[in-house]
Amino acid sequence: MRILALSSWWPEPPDNGIRLRITHLLRALAREHEVHLIALSQRPVQPEEVQRLEQVCASVRATPQRGSPLTRTGIMASLWLPEPASVRATWNLEFERLLVESAASVRPDLVIAFEFATAPYARRLTGVPWVLEALEVAHLLEQYIRAGHAGRRLRSWLTWAKHRRYVKYLLSNCLACTTPSSREQDYIRAFAPRSLPITVVPNGADVETCAGDWGEPEPGTLIYPGALTYDANHDAMAFFLGACFPLIRAGFPDVRLRITGKAEPEQRESLPTLEGVEFTGYVPDVRPVIARSWAEVVPLRRGGGTRLKVLEALALGTPVVSTSKGIEGLDLDHGQHILVADSAVDFAEATLRLLAEPSLRHRLAQTGRQRVRERYDWRMIGRQLNDLIREVTRR
Repeated sequence: MRILALSSWWPEPPDNGIRLRITHLLRALAREHEVHLIALSQRPVQPEEVQRLEQVCASVRATPQRGSPLTRTGIMASLWLPEPASVRATWNLEFERLLVESAASVRPDLVIAFEFATAPYARRLTGVPWVLEALEVAHLLEQYIRAGHAGRRLRSWLTWAKHRRYVKYLLSNCLACTTPSSREQDYIRAFAPRSLPITVVPNGADVETCAGDWGEPEPGTLIYPGALTYDANHDAMAFFLGACFPLIRAGFPDVRLRITGKAEPEQRESLPTLEGVEFTGYVPDVRPVIARSWAEVVPLRRGGGTRLKVLEALALGTPVVSTSKGIEGLDLDHGQHILVADSAVDFAEATLRLLAEPSLRHRLAQTGRQRVRERYDWRMIGRQLNDLIREVTRR
């Protein structure tokens, strides 16, 4: 089968959750199909990156991600136009041109739109069935729930209602839809066409490449692998450094925390300044840093999807202390595969327990890795996506 894959992210390098998911699922598709990729790029594309993708895909085309802020008139037009303002502000004519051109030359049997941002383009391509991969809507509903004063709450509700209607319109001629978690699946089912297959295709970890010898873990070391440029990560670290880390240092004075990922100066300056905290910046391969850490902390309080940072740590044999939000959508049990705590005191106590008990660390490392191997190996997840495509195209 010839598949035209549309991606709102350039997959190289696979250094964040979205890129990792797209990369592994492209590989899975290419094992059974002829895949042609069109992607939006967030920065200049390097020739060696194209070459790596061409080893997987039959053809690769990219265009820079563009967008322009809407005028006040454009924003007001959102009251009657069907498309949300975000769709109109980010519409990319060059991406649309590449889609039409590639469809004419490749003559695809199926289009796969990775994430919501590429779905409107797939919807416009007449005569070709399409699948929407990794649809997530919970973050918009959360914004409405968290909104403070009445004006912001009304605006958030209007945004959610508009987005929901538009997604329902997109899904009206979609062959199937996937989503990373059962929670997202429930939200989508509430308004999607009843006949539409909505399948959970979870996030995963590359169990094979995580199985190497990374060296001995360093006692007293914690890690949080997440770019602070993402609001949910910044909020997680503000909570952890402000409320949890001082309690941990009081019980374990030699504890050290590494925060990896991109962070602008103003984002770092807005966080509490504490001893024992290191900002590493962007790390090309974060796996050795995670594997040699005693534990990973995931104090997330907002955001959607499922957390690849949790699955990767467990695959590397690094135990995780997380909030309930941090493992949302993952089939992980507190005390068996992971430690879960939501209040600052409970989170600090769970982390201190893990720092002080090597036997607990060893047990969680073993059971966590086994859980990922059984449920969240990317090769297994890729087969799920291929099985879904086979089923819906046959039907």
